[in-house]
Amino acid sequence: MLPSMKMFTRLALPVALAVGLSACTTPFKADVSRFAVPLPAPQGQTFAVVAEDPKLAGGLEFATYANAVAAELTQIGYARAASPETADMLVRFDYRVDGGRERVRTDFNGGVGAFGPWGPWGRFGGWGGGWGFGFNDPFFGGPDVRSYTVYTSGVDVKIDRRVDGQRLFEGKAEAVSRSNRLPRLVPNLVDALFTGFPGNSGETVRITIRDDEKTVRPTD
Repeated sequence: MLPSMKMFTRLALPVALAVGLSACTTPFKADVSRFAVPLPAPQGQTFAVVAEDPKLAGGLEFATYANAVAAELTQIGYARAASPETADMLVRFDYRVDGGRERVRTDFNGGVGAFGPWGPWGRFGGWGGGWGFGFNDPFFGGPDVRSYTVYTSGVDVKIDRRVDGQRLFEGKAEAVSRSNRLPRLVPNLVDALFTGFPGNSGETVRITIRDDEKTVRPTD
């Protein structure tokens, strides 16, 4: 016996919702550059996250992002110190987003232009089919031109050995997106920067984060 339409709908709806949700997920991509000396295996060495820019020190926003950095380092195997004065390592952290710049995108009509099926070079029009409207014919409307703003955001992390100031690690992550909201951008950039930490010194990679999964692809 064939299943009823109601049963088919009930079975198909969760699949459609899952496909729709996955299609709406936008990957976050960042270019990550890292430089490091050979680091000993993490064995509970302590660290403290401090502001590279003194103006950020003590701010609640900086503290929020510093906690994200600390969470990554703790997961790697380091331990957060009670204060910078007692830490084995000082982690200097900075973040930024620029004022944005305009981009223009042009979408051409796929069916009425010169090379569309009804255009002069198309299958049914012009010289190929006997008649047709020219490219960007005003009767059918021209290309759709849209402008939008994109922003470049970034984070920088520098790790120094506190006792003698030796630089152990430098890294930065940058991304171009249509958002300038630091509360959304900074955690993603921190996530990307610490993916595969400490990485290969002197290498720049593209990090893509999607659905809590991180993949690394070398930059072309």
